[in-house]
Amino acid sequence: MTAVAQPQRTGWKSLLLAGLLLACCNAVMAAGGTLKIIPHADLKNTDPIWTTAYITRNHGYMIYDTLFSLDANLQPQPQMVDTWTVSDDGLIYTFILRDGLQWHDGAPVRAADCVASVQRWGKRDGMGQKLLEFTQSLTIADDRTFTLTLTEPYGLVLESLGKLSSNVPFMMPERLAKTDAFTQITEPIGSGPFVFLKDEWIPGSKVIYVRNPDYVPRPEPPSFAAGGKRVHIERVEWLYIPDPATAQAALVAGEVDYYERPPVDLLPLMEREPGLTVAVIDPLGTQGWLRPNHLHPPFNRKEARQALLWMVNQEDYLRVIVGDPQFWRTCGSYFMCGTSLETDAASEALVQQDLDKARQLMQDAGYAGETIVLMDPTDIPLLHGASLVTAQMLKKIGVNVQVQAMDWSTLTSRRVEKKAPSEGGWHLFHTWATGADVASPVNNIGLSGGCEEKAWFGWPCDERLEKLRDDWARANDAEQQKSIAEALQRAAYDNVPYVNYGQWFLPTVYRKSLQGVIVSPVPFFWNIVIAEQR
Repeated sequence: MTAVAQPQRTGWKSLLLAGLLLACCNAVMAAGGTLKIIPHADLKNTDPIWTTAYITRNHGYMIYDTLFSLDANLQPQPQMVDTWTVSDDGLIYTFILRDGLQWHDGAPVRAADCVASVQRWGKRDGMGQKLLEFTQSLTIADDRTFTLTLTEPYGLVLESLGKLSSNVPFMMPERLAKTDAFTQITEPIGSGPFVFLKDEWIPGSKVIYVRNPDYVPRPEPPSFAAGGKRVHIERVEWLYIPDPATAQAALVAGEVDYYERPPVDLLPLMEREPGLTVAVIDPLGTQGWLRPNHLHPPFNRKEARQALLWMVNQEDYLRVIVGDPQFWRTCGSYFMCGTSLETDAASEALVQQDLDKARQLMQDAGYAGETIVLMDPTDIPLLHGASLVTAQMLKKIGVNVQVQAMDWSTLTSRRVEKKAPSEGGWHLFHTWATGADVASPVNNIGLSGGCEEKAWFGWPCDERLEKLRDDWARANDAEQQKSIAEALQRAAYDNVPYVNYGQWFLPTVYRKSLQGVIVSPVPFFWNIVIAEQR
């Protein structure tokens, strides 16, 4: 059985999490109403297969559904699938869909839709790519049944189809799933618990969803993305408020209900508000990424990427972007500290900052003072703070850095550009990944060395990384997987697909009138009831 990284929990986190699951005895549950959310970013790109941006992933969970989903133990559970069988030799998986599934336009969900969706997802996602590499065929038996035949046994089939975070294998109608994986779909139609009102969408302002009256949830209780997606509210509004002070004031005044990613420096003020709950609802934590572009000088040379390692001091970043030490920790593991694959192998550079060595490595890479383009998403305080730290450190090692300000949605559109930085491309940007996305070599798309065809934005090319990821996927015991993960991390610290600038656990803030908020690395808005306070 494949070992699965377990969530890290401390007594402090457990206390915060415990209050999220039960309704207050002094509240009366009221079905219906409008839930108003301040999301962490503006939604501009709506195709969750085309981009890994978390705002688009969150949008995907509103309107799409999945074949399987991971529960709170990170175990795959059926979602759109009713029953499935596996042949004795482990090569043939047969899936039968739940009866009565239908798309938002009223058409029935068919096996052909799911096969096309899996194939499109598998061209973009790291786990999907690996699954398709082990796949001999995907065939349709009838409208509710399809079969996955492998070339050899592969222990991550259900984990892949139930992947929790970006890219999530969302199911789409066949006519949309046939869209080239590198081209955005233009008609967001799913079969999920909410319907997207495209005509009311105002980029830069608001996104509107309404309850899908035809959605039939599973009977199980919700657990992470698994279980019943029961919608108790009629309408959800995502209101983009980039100014933190304005967002905080709106929350305190009751004009909005839920603030996904408030700046840490505002938390003490919000903790004193009697009508607000401040809680960490992501038990896995988040890892910071500084991503270089491997296609263009100087970061097409590994010496320049290694210079970034010796330049970064995680404490500097975490104190600036998070602040309160209770919410962060330094961590040199590519697979998250606190998981079964945690390792400090080859992480010396992140422990021993050496600016002189970083400066010399840049010179060894042939850097001669050219302008380095650092994209800075100013509407996300955490990433903006990290960008400012990086700009300062680059200057200290003699790099001529140009910080280009933009909002996050613009950055996620621009990072797909492979053209030279002088022609509208880029050299560096910051992002983050939840523990659900990085806790294993196959999950962590940032470690892919699949070159321009398969690697994530930045496009590292390293056969060693790909072979070790394959070896890990084939391994059949935990000790073997641990050994391979350590070898992979050593290769990653040599090639530097990205620099890990720390790990953190940030709270979400919402009004106490909200009951049923799900504890998960991804914010979900089903199961929530707006209570009337007595």
